[in-house]
Amino acid sequence: MASTGTSVRETYERITGSSKALWERALRSLPGGNTRTTIFHEPHPLYLVSGEGCRVTDADGVERIDFISNYTSLVHGHCYPPVVEAVRRQAGLLMSGAGPSELEVELAERIRERLPSVELLRFANSGTEATMQALRVARAFTGRTTVAAFAGGYHGTHDYGVSIPADATARPGGPGVPAAVAESVVVAPYNDVEATRAALEPRLDDLAAVIVEPVLGSGGVIPAEPGFLAFLRELAAEAGALLVFDEVISFRIGYHGAQGRYGITPDLTALGKIIGGGLPIGAFGGRADVMELFDPRSEHRLPHGGTFNGNPLSMAAGLATLEGLTPKTYERLEALAVDLKQGLEELFGGPGIVGRVTQAGSLFNLHFTDGPLRSHADVQAADSARLRELHLAMLDHGIIFTPRGMGCLSTPMAAAEIDAFVDAARLALGELGATA
Repeated sequence: MASTGTSVRETYERITGSSKALWERALRSLPGGNTRTTIFHEPHPLYLVSGEGCRVTDADGVERIDFISNYTSLVHGHCYPPVVEAVRRQAGLLMSGAGPSELEVELAERIRERLPSVELLRFANSGTEATMQALRVARAFTGRTTVAAFAGGYHGTHDYGVSIPADATARPGGPGVPAAVAESVVVAPYNDVEATRAALEPRLDDLAAVIVEPVLGSGGVIPAEPGFLAFLRELAAEAGALLVFDEVISFRIGYHGAQGRYGITPDLTALGKIIGGGLPIGAFGGRADVMELFDPRSEHRLPHGGTFNGNPLSMAAGLATLEGLTPKTYERLEALAVDLKQGLEELFGGPGIVGRVTQAGSLFNLHFTDGPLRSHADVQAADSARLRELHLAMLDHGIIFTPRGMGCLSTPMAAAEIDAFVDAARLALGELGATA
């Protein structure tokens, strides 16, 4: 196994010499040669120079099929012509300015049409900013402090977001997080009604918000069970707290997002990724009585600045992206994702391979386990080292997804790309010491 794993690494290093040189150059200016933790992997990251449709080309001129699309944000793939044209046109008119644009109004209207729970919203520049502001307004509206979250949930890199541990038994917090913030976060296991009730009951009188991903994204693409979301909706209402859906990733699983798919109405929703068409963006919104706290005409308003909030380029790209996302588009992507899951699970049913695939809409995640997959604890119990090896081997065979096994589909994909992923997985698993 070790020698096979070494050959996979050696192949990667041999075909990515230019990426390695760029990374070594970056080490002189960036800590670890990195400015985005999630895209680093051993032995060095892959430097990209161009993309078209569902394919990208690296610094060595090698083309690969992209099954992560900048961590799910490029739902139409790279250089989607309507987005390119919209951004080019807008760049010639106004790239940014100290005033709103009509595009901001139009994108807000499109989002409200797809998410009836969002009566009013505001734009930001990332999903991190969106969840940060959603939690802030929840605390301001309720006059409370405690935030409930779930192990394995990812809500960005602000203090509250990074306080959420991967293990529900671990204490919230982390390096650089003030003790007061960590102490105001309660973490429960995902998809576990009784354990969640027990964890939250002592803090219900001070509970400001319950924040949850309807589908855990980086936590393993684990869908919330409908009964669990319904329980959270009821619990938050009874406690006088706000239910916050983080749909930064899950908004891509259906025309009305995960909330429309599961029939649960949150008080607030955080968005990002696909609503910006590949440009930086975030948005948060929900009940009018909550969001009106941001009304600048109010004497007791919550300030929310941001030099690039509602940036015209991001607004134009977002509008062009949503225009191309019809209900039929979502159905087609999901059908392809189901085909991919079935193809991979046939491989995992072969001798010497123990694995499963979780899937929601156009999202999927590979797991080297034969156990249940209801929470992040189940994901942690799987063989993550083997996933990292598979990721590297798949790069050698022309496929990009993440070292933790997560991937997604984009609209330029068809059956040929699904077959290519399964074929590459078959070859990679064979190299890693498993037969199919």
